[in-house]
Amino acid sequence: MESSSTAAGSARRTSSRSVLIGQIVLAVLGAYVVITSLSLGLWTSLGPGPGLFPFAMGALLALLSVIWFFQERSEATETAEPVDGGLVLAVVLSLLILASVMNLLGFQVSMFLFLLYHLRIRSHRTWPSSLIISLAGSVGVFYAFYYGLNVALPTALLLPLTLIGL
Repeated sequence: MESSSTAAGSARRTSSRSVLIGQIVLAVLGAYVVITSLSLGLWTSLGPGPGLFPFAMGALLALLSVIWFFQERSEATETAEPVDGGLVLAVVLSLLILASVMNLLGFQVSMFLFLLYHLRIRSHRTWPSSLIISLAGSVGVFYAFYYGLNVALPTALLLPLTLIGL
């Protein structure tokens, strides 16, 4: 009995240490983004400046990291929840694939496939909801950024995709 209790305690310490490192890294990253975004300018005479969005996202990341830190400290759990290594690997690999094909396929197609994979294959959502969310998250976001915010997102380099306006 003693060894299982000791093993659970050491697993908790190891998990807490890695969680603490993650919280510190995210808080520092958020603070770095906040500080560097100030040099871009938060506001211009025409409205929001180029640093406003990074500033808000960096501040949100730092704030959520601090909230996460206090939530972890207030929970009195004996054992850490197991991490699904397959899920972590799937997300990291799919993000790497997304980044590598974004310039070739364009934002709309690559993001659509990325979202569809995670919604339908990984999360087992229904086809209709997966397709609707994937379309909104790819085509809808593209048009919102491109026309609403005048932010250029990658378009497809493949001839068949460029001919249909993707």
